[in-house]
Amino acid sequence: MIELGRTLEPLPAEAHNETNRVRGCVSQVWLECEARRDAAGRRILHFRGDSDSHLVRGLVAIAIALFSDRTPEEILAVDAKATYRELGLEQHLTPQRSNGVRSMIDRIRADAYAPA
Repeated sequence: MIELGRTLEPLPAEAHNETNRVRGCVSQVWLECEARRDAAGRRILHFRGDSDSHLVRGLVAIAIALFSDRTPEEILAVDAKATYRELGLEQHLTPQRSNGVRSMIDRIRADAYAPA
């Protein structure tokens, strides 16, 4: 998990702010969302993230792999909880960490719901 966290795209220092902070996580977590266009001209959301915890950075990396560079509709169709279960993470996370994962997913879904 820690190795996954090392693969995250760097999050600039100025992005470590209250707007990007994910509430509901025990550790500090920041997610930055940038709307882009793909090759077909569709609106996609690109995410970058970081955490002050090495373990949580790995969880952020998994969330970004699931959701980043997808259309809002694709993001909303992802069953992230099932994916985390399939990966066996659910049984290895403390209740606090599980709540943090849910907070990240909820934040990403809220970004997908936001108007263009």
